[in-house]
Amino acid sequence: MGKNELYINVPNVFRCPISMDVMKSPVSLSTGITYDRSSIQHWLESGHDTCPATMQVLSSKDFVPNLTLHRLINMWVQSSTRRPESESSAISEEVVKVLMEKIERESCVDSLSKVVELVSSCEDHQRFLLRFGGFIEVISGVLRKKCVEIEALELVVNVLDSILSETGIKERLNGLILKSNQEFDCISSIISILQNGNLKSQIQSVRLLESIAIDVESKRKIAESPEFFPILLNLIRTNTDPSLNDTVSSLLVTVAVTRKAKSQLVQNGIVSILSTTITDENNKNHDKSMKLLAAVSSCSEGRLAISEDSKCAAGIVDRLLKVSKTAADDGVTVLWSMCCMYKDERVKEALVKSEAVAKLLLVMQREGEEGMVRRMCADLIKAVMAGCKGEYLAGYQTKTTHIMPC
Repeated sequence: MGKNELYINVPNVFRCPISMDVMKSPVSLSTGITYDRSSIQHWLESGHDTCPATMQVLSSKDFVPNLTLHRLINMWVQSSTRRPESESSAISEEVVKVLMEKIERESCVDSLSKVVELVSSCEDHQRFLLRFGGFIEVISGVLRKKCVEIEALELVVNVLDSILSETGIKERLNGLILKSNQEFDCISSIISILQNGNLKSQIQSVRLLESIAIDVESKRKIAESPEFFPILLNLIRTNTDPSLNDTVSSLLVTVAVTRKAKSQLVQNGIVSILSTTITDENNKNHDKSMKLLAAVSSCSEGRLAISEDSKCAAGIVDRLLKVSKTAADDGVTVLWSMCCMYKDERVKEALVKSEAVAKLLLVMQREGEEGMVRRMCADLIKAVMAGCKGEYLAGYQTKTTHIMPC
C-alpha cells in the first residue's frame, strides 16, 4: 500500500500505539500493552523505562511476541488484499489536492461536502487528510473570507468539530482562528453560524469556540467579539434543546474569566436566565448555572442583579441538596458572598423565608469536620438566625477568617 493512497479502514487494535502503523511484529510489555517490535525497541533504547501508552514504570524491559495478534493481522492483511477494487474507498493525494485548491479558490459547498464525507467515513481517511499539508489551514481559512454562504460555513465547522480530538489540533486552530491579523476574522463567521445556522452547526460552533479557548488571552478575545454574549444568551432564551443549552453554558463558564466579561454577561440578562434555570425542575443544566452564578457574583453588577432577582437566592437554597457537591459549593459561595461579605438584606431575607438553615446544616454534615464551605455555611446560619431574631440556634457560634471583604 503506497503512502499516498488509502484503501481500507485499519482496525485500531492492529496499529502500533507509537507509530500508528499496522504492526509487522507485535510484542507485549509487562504492562500487557502490545507494540510493533521496532518501535518499542527504539523507545527503550532511547533511555525510557516506562510503557509509552500508560507511562507506568516497567518492572522489566523484556517483551514477548504476541503470536495471537500476529496471526490475526496476517489473516486480515490476506483478506484485505483479496478485496475487489470496487469495494475500496480510495482517496489519493491528487484528489485531496484538487479539493483543497477548489475550496481555497471558491469555498464551494460541493467540495466542502466531499471533505465532510471523507472525514466522517472512517478514521483512516481522517488521518490521511490531516497529514495532507495545508489541510487545516485551507479549511479554517474559509471562515476568514467575506460573503461565504452559510451552508459552506456550516460544513467548515462540521469538519473542524470532527477533528478536535486529534492531538495538537486545538492548539493549531487557536492560532489560525484567534491570532489572525487579517481584516475579517474567523470569529465573525462563527457568530454568523450561531445566528443563522441550523441546530447541529450551532452546537458544533459553540464546541469549537470552547475548544480553542485554551488560555486567558484566547478567552478574552472570544468574549470581546461583537455581539458574542447577546447572541449566546438569546440562544438559551429561545431554544429548548438541552444539548445546545448545555454546550452554550459550558462555553460561558469557560470564557467568563475577566471582570469585563462578567459585567457584560450581567448586562445581557444572565442572572435572570440562571434564576429561571435553577428553579425549573425539568431543566438539567443546574450545575453549570450554579458555576455561572458564582462567577458573576464576584462583580458588583452581578451581586446587584442577584439581589434584585426575587427568585434567585431561594432557588439556590432549594438546589443545594439536588446538585453535585461542586455545584452546591458554588451555591454556598454565592450566598455567603451576598450575605456575609456584602451584607445584602434582600438575599438574607430570602434565605430566612426559604428556611435555609436545615439545608445548610445538611451541607455542613456532608462537608465533614473542616473545610472552607463548612465555615461559610456556619456564617450563613448565623446570618439567617439573626434575621430570624434569635428564634432558632441563637447560641450558634462560628469563626470564619478565610476570606476578608475587599
